[in-house]
Amino acid sequence: MAKTIKVRARAKDGVVTVKMLISHPMESGRRKNKKTGKLIPAHFIQEVVTEHNGNKVLVANWSGAISKNPYLSFKFKGGAAGDSLKISWVDNQGKSDSTTAKIK
Repeated sequence: MAKTIKVRARAKDGVVTVKMLISHPMESGRRKNKKTGKLIPAHFIQEVVTEHNGNKVLVANWSGAISKNPYLSFKFKGGAAGDSLKISWVDNQGKSDSTTAKIK
C-alpha cells in the first residue's frame, strides 16, 4: 500500500506542533453516484492514533462526517527535536496505514 500519511512535527519551547495530511476518500455512505443513482458505500477513517516515544498523545475517533483527505493539526507538551512519532489509522473497512516521523 502506498503511504497515505504526510507528517510534519516541530518542537519549540517544549511544545510540539504536529501537522498531518491523510489521503483517504472518506465516504459517508449517504452520497449517491451521479450516473447510477445508487448510494456510494461508507468508507471512512474510524480511528487515528499518534504516539510519542511509545506513549499515546492523541486518539481521535472519527466518522463519515470528516472531509476527504483530512488535515489534522494538534500540539502536545514534552517532546523534543529528534524524538519519534508514530501515526496510524484504521478505517471502517479494516484498511489501515501507519508512518513514523522525527520531530524537528
